[in-house]
Amino acid sequence: MSALPQLPDEHVSVLAVPGMHCAGCMSKVERGLLGHDGVIAARVNLSSRMVTVTHDGSVDEGDLTRFIAEAGFEAQPRRRQAEKPYSAVKPLLAPLAVAAFAAMNVMLLSVSVWSGAEGSTRELFHWISALIALPAIGFAGRPFFKSAWGAVKRGTTNMDVPISLGVIIASGLSLYETWVGGQHAWFDGALMLLTFLLAGRVLDAMMRDKARSGVEALVSQAAKGAQVVGADGSMTYLAAEDLQPGMVMRIATGERLAADGEIVSGSSKFDQSLLTGESRPVALAKGETALAGTLNLEAPVDVRVSSAGKDTTLAEIARLMEASTQDRSRYVRFADRAARLYAPAVHSLALLTVVGWLVAGASLYEALVIGVAVLIITCPCALGLAVPVAQVVASGALMRAGVMVKDGSAFERLASVDRALLDKTGTLTLGRPVPDAQALAMLDDEEAGIALALASHSRHPLSRAMAKALVARGVTPAALENVVERAGEGVFATCHGRAVALKRPDSSGTTAVLLRTGEGADRLIPIADTLRPDAREAIARMREQGIECSILSGDTARAVTAVAHETGLTAQGNARPEDKQALVGRLRASGRKVLMVGDGLNDGPALAAADASIAPGSASDVGLQAADFVFVQDSLSALPRTVQAARRTMQVVKQNFALAIVYNLFAVPLAIAGLVTPLIAAVAMSASSLLVVANSLRLVRAAK
Repeated sequence: MSALPQLPDEHVSVLAVPGMHCAGCMSKVERGLLGHDGVIAARVNLSSRMVTVTHDGSVDEGDLTRFIAEAGFEAQPRRRQAEKPYSAVKPLLAPLAVAAFAAMNVMLLSVSVWSGAEGSTRELFHWISALIALPAIGFAGRPFFKSAWGAVKRGTTNMDVPISLGVIIASGLSLYETWVGGQHAWFDGALMLLTFLLAGRVLDAMMRDKARSGVEALVSQAAKGAQVVGADGSMTYLAAEDLQPGMVMRIATGERLAADGEIVSGSSKFDQSLLTGESRPVALAKGETALAGTLNLEAPVDVRVSSAGKDTTLAEIARLMEASTQDRSRYVRFADRAARLYAPAVHSLALLTVVGWLVAGASLYEALVIGVAVLIITCPCALGLAVPVAQVVASGALMRAGVMVKDGSAFERLASVDRALLDKTGTLTLGRPVPDAQALAMLDDEEAGIALALASHSRHPLSRAMAKALVARGVTPAALENVVERAGEGVFATCHGRAVALKRPDSSGTTAVLLRTGEGADRLIPIADTLRPDAREAIARMREQGIECSILSGDTARAVTAVAHETGLTAQGNARPEDKQALVGRLRASGRKVLMVGDGLNDGPALAAADASIAPGSASDVGLQAADFVFVQDSLSALPRTVQAARRTMQVVKQNFALAIVYNLFAVPLAIAGLVTPLIAAVAMSASSLLVVANSLRLVRAAK
């Protein structure tokens, strides 16, 4: 579904719907909203469990909440959500633990019955099993029962309806057999069914909870408020949402800006790395624009607000990221269509089986037992585990190799990528500037001492890099007088009556600092941001994997060109966040499958818009939130290794689906023929699930 347009007479509301857990839920919420007058469009983000609704003025958030309730789900406006993110895993853990514990105990009792226990002993074991199983089934089955009952009340069906019917009927028949002293009871089968289904749902929920949106982290980069200077010079603190264009904010050293604006008094250096990816602070003076989220490093400044709240550059980037993240959930549409067909097909098959056996002369009890076996044996447990188990095993393998998986669904997208866009600073390079060793070696002791003393008086990343290198060399700093740092120029001082400086060169084709010691020629010291280890080898491996690579960076063209020459890649510099996202969009529109690799806030929209995304562990909070994968080692070999793991994972997923389908082709006819009891059906279903799990365990070496 395309991005939601908003015309002047339209409104956009975002509501939280925590109860959504599958593609079927997603479809029901969207259809439930679109079926009402006044609702123009609806789009669900399943990972964050949010629905974005475009509607006219005749509908308000209360109406939308009611519409979603009619579809069987509780909803609330996003602003009323609890601050702690909703976790889909926690509500399932207790039911899973109860089902697994009860299943193990009932299975132990069943072993005695299978071994030939007769008479009162068998009846006792059946009653003990009933006392354990029935409360456990009632508690552990609640997620399925509640969902199924909600569907039935609305006159519809979902995948939880046949599951609930199978469990309830099997439990009821087992209780009847126990009451009349019959030979068979299937409490163990019902509990095993619930255990495996809950396990699959927990695994899926774990992966969805890891797919965090970067929007919250991005918005948090702006200050919560600012000190506003009144006409009489008084100071008033206002929250960010209360700031208005024309107000003047006083930004102290070390504070972040809460709004975009023009500097009207003072000058300072600002850390804009979150917006541009450039590690070097930017000097801004009166008349220049400072953006929300940037950090004031040196001196207080007054800034006249030009854009606040949702109109800031930071908020716009957040909207780009949110739209891209929601657009990425389209891959579940196919599963949604399959889910709509599953429940009616299973119900019809089980009903026809019961009717067929009744026509053939079987008793109602015998026909029901066979019908229950069909319901159980057709349970989609193996299909449900096919993807999440493979994702979890592959995620563990990658984690041991230094790569964290944040969105398990990204394996599918990453496996098909054929185009990679790589940021420069902090991605292809380590993001840690290092002075040229040969240039430093040419400094004599006096020059090195002056350089260290000057560098120690600055917080600039290049100065810190100089100081670190000189301290490691064992240099003793010189005594300086009249030290002053000028924004955008450098550090100036006197040493034994001579003017000395560590400054920005007037002109240089590379990143460098100029050391002036007052005597002789000035020393130009190049500063390099070292390529990550194995960068060239990693890029070569990606080419072998059929992936075309290029550099896309917000850094200057000169800096990007140097790295492009070292890596042999084509490059684009001076790219803004919207430029990066636009390029990703154009490539995807042309049919390419795009991998974005970046580390900064300026990469956030592109990371979210790409088919798959990877960030280094040194990335900003926003980069870490937006990326699907995060690698923590310095080596860039994590990129081809992760692609390889994704492709192996998808091979195993396809094998898992094939195993599950073959199982059904053989097992379902046997169940319909009455050759399978509910217990055998549960065992067969469990065996197919275990086979899928065993096949997935081959991925423990996926990252090798």
